[in-house]
Amino acid sequence: MNLSEMPSLLLVDDDATFRSVLSRALEKRGFAVTTADSVEQALPLASANPPEYAVLDLKMDGASGLVLVQKLHELDAATRIVVLTGYASIATAVEAIKLGATQYLSKPANADEIVAAFGHNPSTDVPLEAHPASVERLEWEHIQRILHENGDNISATARVLNMHRRTLQRKLSKRPIGL
Repeated sequence: MNLSEMPSLLLVDDDATFRSVLSRALEKRGFAVTTADSVEQALPLASANPPEYAVLDLKMDGASGLVLVQKLHELDAATRIVVLTGYASIATAVEAIKLGATQYLSKPANADEIVAAFGHNPSTDVPLEAHPASVERLEWEHIQRILHENGDNISATARVLNMHRRTLQRKLSKRPIGL
């Protein structure tokens, strides 16, 4: 298969090593890969030749990957977009899907996971919950995750959350409804 017959893929990530390794892996899987290290560098490339597929980092220097998701979707609504991030959250995942992303993956994600994610259909795969989690429940889960990441150290967790230690202790002593 020559280059013009391969599906086009735009890879945007500010980590040069990750971008290079992932680019080679995706080329081996049959994609014609174009790379950029920022939203600002990717926009002219995408405007000149809208890609069939895109893999975007969420958090980069300059504009957020969410800006690029929206622009790519405006250029061609059929573009299959996978958003990668080391800072996964429910809010940004929902926002990415609303803006036109096909799937949202946490780093580290390998090329096979990314290629599989292109086949994801966000409009039908996940039904909306009849009773979505409350803000209190989401806050509780977030605090628990950060607490676990800090080896159950209250003081370290409070610093990460930019919260007074006593406030964190009060929040931990209360369990949200439905938990």
